[in-house]
This record gives sequence, C-alpha cells and structure tokens, in this order.
Amino acid sequence: MFPFSDEELKKPVEKSIQKIRPTLTLDGGDITLLGIKNAKVYVRLEGACRSCSASANTLKFGVEKQLKTDIHPDIEVINIPGGETKNF
Repeated sequence: MFPFSDEELKKPVEKSIQKIRPTLTLDGGDITLLGIKNAKVYVRLEGACRSCSASANTLKFGVEKQLKTDIHPDIEVINIPGGETKNF
C-alpha cells in the first residue's frame, strides 16, 4: 500500500514538476499536472514535448525519475495526450 493519499501527494508532486519545468521550456515544451489517482500522476506534455519523439524518455527519465527521487520510488507518471480526458 502506498504511504500517502492522493491529496497528500498534490503539493510534493507540484514542487517536483516545478524542478523539471525549466528543462522542458528550454526545448519549447511544458507539462501540466492533470491529477493524481491511486499514486499515479497524470500529466500532459505540452508544446514541443507533445510531438517530440523523445517524449516517452522525457516522461520516464526526467519527470518520473524526479518524482521517484523527491517523493517515493513507487510513484508512476502517465501522460494523457491532448484531446483525451479522464476523471481524476
């Protein structure tokens, strides 16, 4: 069982995303936090990141790695492409 509630994760996740955002914006991209459900962090890669062939690596080795380091090793990040909507 994950040691934090989704609500408890919100502020630490936002803080971690702020750390990685400057790297994304340097390449013309950005990231939006859509929600957190069952310790899964749902984001949308924006701008140049949306269509970049390296976006999966950015998500896994950039965003998710930062969250695992800052918060918990079992946290997971899922990209929801533009146009898709989910309930969080």
